[in-house]
Amino acid sequence: MIQTPYYLIDQAHLLANMQRIDHLRRTSGAKILLALKCFATWSVFDLMRQYMDGTTSSSLYEVRLGRERFGGETHAYCVAYAGHEMDEVVAHADKIIFNSLGQLGRYASRCGEKPVGLRLNPGVSASDFDLADPARPFSRLGEGDPARIAQAMERISGFMIHNNCENADYDRFDAMLADIEARYGELFARVDWISLGGGIHFTAPDYPLDAFSARLKDFAERHAVQVYLEPGEAAVTGSASLEVTVLDTPHHGKPLAVVDASTEAHMLDLLIYRESACVAPNSGPHRYLVCGKSCLAGDIFGEFDFPEPLQVGDRISFRDAAGYTMVKKNWFNGLTMPSIAVRELDGSERLVRRFAFRDYVNSLS
Repeated sequence: MIQTPYYLIDQAHLLANMQRIDHLRRTSGAKILLALKCFATWSVFDLMRQYMDGTTSSSLYEVRLGRERFGGETHAYCVAYAGHEMDEVVAHADKIIFNSLGQLGRYASRCGEKPVGLRLNPGVSASDFDLADPARPFSRLGEGDPARIAQAMERISGFMIHNNCENADYDRFDAMLADIEARYGELFARVDWISLGGGIHFTAPDYPLDAFSARLKDFAERHAVQVYLEPGEAAVTGSASLEVTVLDTPHHGKPLAVVDASTEAHMLDLLIYRESACVAPNSGPHRYLVCGKSCLAGDIFGEFDFPEPLQVGDRISFRDAAGYTMVKKNWFNGLTMPSIAVRELDGSERLVRRFAFRDYVNSLS
């Protein structure tokens, strides 16, 4: 048995997402790129690359990882490139997307013959979190003024638009895209490709995938462009868990359970967005507040119901622990970093990475 804590990637669940992605590719004509900012665990890239066209990045290191570990088409995007990074970015990318007209003017000449894009900020988004809203006031994410953008069109071959965030509502996506077309349609006619970004939950079982596919195909044909999508969470949702062990069961006003992992270090988005983890089946007469083992007072996974009283040594599985987990894990408190394991399609489990004291030491100086 693998020692907890560890992230467990279930290839059967991952494959189900990949098959829906592949259906969308075939019916819509869109190309699908994995957003490495959400999921970059390259031990399962062999499976994913069979159903996706490549990767998109947010930094130099992600560009390199995409090129070296995933292959396919590699898009480079960054909020702000540093001058000393540009030659390496260009060497590893198929397309280079700039966040601002300032960055475009400064570095486009260093991209050679490779396609150059610009991020648009249409001023509307699907985000319910101000922290993650690209259309928030004074946003630095992309350019919005069509007149200013038009002056730089001789350097631009495509656009990237990322204004969806955890958007499971097709009608909302459709309405926002219509607004974007109305504002930027004349510019769309002058480019070869448009990325509509990520944040669209089109792999959810009840999402109207065929309607979504038809909308993308119509968009591509009317504007004569190649459409790209950049799913992160949609590619890996439901495909991994964080496996932990109960270390203590104190009682302070209510039953508590302390486990050998931490929200601060191992599922940071729970803390950032003040959400609870998911435990299944989460039913039974025994309710516990499940807490992490760091010194942070608010290191809490959530309150859950169990069929039997929890005992030291019991295992708990936190579900949906693929997106924005492994890419954000850290060494807070010097806690043991969770290992990474894969459940193969035949049901066997394989340990692919264990982190040790030397990894902690080497992350510092």
